[in-house]
Amino acid sequence: MKNWKISLNLLLIYIAMQVGSLYLGKILIGYFESRPGMSDKEAAYNGVAWSLFTVNLMASLLFLFFIVRNKKYLQVFTGKKASIGNAILWGFLGFFLAMGGQMLAATIETAMGVELGSENTAILSDIARISPIMLIPMVLFAPFLEEMVFRRVLFGSIFQKTNFWIAAIISGLIFAVVHNELEHTLMYLMPALVFSYLYYRTKRLLAPMIAHFLMNGFVAVVQLNIDKLQQLQDMKQAIIIFLQ
Repeated sequence: MKNWKISLNLLLIYIAMQVGSLYLGKILIGYFESRPGMSDKEAAYNGVAWSLFTVNLMASLLFLFFIVRNKKYLQVFTGKKASIGNAILWGFLGFFLAMGGQMLAATIETAMGVELGSENTAILSDIARISPIMLIPMVLFAPFLEEMVFRRVLFGSIFQKTNFWIAAIISGLIFAVVHNELEHTLMYLMPALVFSYLYYRTKRLLAPMIAHFLMNGFVAVVQLNIDKLQQLQDMKQAIIIFLQ
């Protein structure tokens, strides 16, 4: 199968996954609401979590099916690929670069009067507290699917027709828009640029996938332990006041 056909199939699967999760979510919410002893909120969160897990799993399997059929599909750049070890190392380095980019973006957004904090992240974290299965699509499936779509399909295809910066910015902006938080466009764009660079630098999707995985995992851990972190911060502040 030609590369453009694979890209089109992957893009359609990704869109179908987003739409399908809405319909499946309604069905599963109804199922959980019928279970005794479960509140409406628990039913809704469990329905959403299991819906996202199911559609993400199906999409990931379909992605792998198309990739295996044409292993050359991932070969976008000319030249020698980085070794697996080097790609993993860049993935870890990319995590810190992406986090640094988000910190810079947060500083700029704050100066522009944009309120900090992602509503999407907060909602997904609340769902994960009630239904831990949510962590799998958040931390595992999302980095794989999003890197395939936004880095290989979009960035890779645009890069082959233009250059790095045009491809990285366009794919990064689409990545930000899809997350439906336009006020935080810069917060999504900065790591997207880092992920594109990692792909370009190593010529392997493994590097941005690792960085993306680490970033989502870090955010999930922080969000799920926000109360404990706040307690530690309060304790630290109390000790400082006491010593003063």
